[in-house]
Amino acid sequence: MIPENESTRVSIITLIASFSTLICCAFPAILVGVGAGATLASLVNIFPELITISQYKVQISIVTLMILIIAGFFIKRSNSLPCPTDPELKDVCLKTRKRSKVIYLISVIVFISASLFTYIVPIYI
Repeated sequence: MIPENESTRVSIITLIASFSTLICCAFPAILVGVGAGATLASLVNIFPELITISQYKVQISIVTLMILIIAGFFIKRSNSLPCPTDPELKDVCLKTRKRSKVIYLISVIVFISASLFTYIVPIYI
């Protein structure tokens, strides 16, 4: 049984993981795609870790996808659990579930858009 605050934590972890995919992989592709290669060069000069992280973009994407799948399972499972009968606790339970779903959907959207800009868009540029 997964508590409601645990469900929120799982959602936040997915959001962080999906943003890591965005930063490591999609952001450089977007900058190059819009003709801001000099900006990317400046960023790499300031943050040379971007090159090291970008070398592992496939592994980062796979781990993020696995985290999203596991989080989706936990969020789906928490939706089937009963909320308390106390009206105040029930409202908190329902709000937490809704917040977890919203954070999870944002994470999925960020991951999909990052994956598109990392793997699909460079083929057509």
